[in-house]
Amino acid sequence: MRQTNYSLAPIGWLHSPLKERGAAPNQGREGAPDAWLELDAAVADGLEGIEVGDELIVITWLHQARRDILKTHPRNDQTRPLTGVFATRSPDRPNPLGLHRVTVLSIEGNRLHVGPIEAIDGTPAVDLKPVLLPSADA
Repeated sequence: MRQTNYSLAPIGWLHSPLKERGAAPNQGREGAPDAWLELDAAVADGLEGIEVGDELIVITWLHQARRDILKTHPRNDQTRPLTGVFATRSPDRPNPLGLHRVTVLSIEGNRLHVGPIEAIDGTPAVDLKPVLLPSADA
């Protein structure tokens, strides 16, 4: 039988100067600020091996996203045709996971100073993954 319900639990929260969704750029490289990612103490041991300068993918739950949107105008440009959300980076989608490529700027215990990141203050983080460089022998 196919499992139909899943649950995610935040591993931490972002503390960002971006307080409102409308103030956030579409992508981090488009002028987003740096922010602090504070991990729950229960998962802090998972940071072992992460160092300043590392690039990470922060996976967030876009808690203010609409989950009933299936088509959107890319980049909110009304002159562009409606496009399915799975062909866009829109935060509004059935399961609003955000992917944010960041650089670790500093580490203080269970807190990572990362950036740039376009997620707003209070956004839950659900996972972290390292950015893998292409294999030298590929």
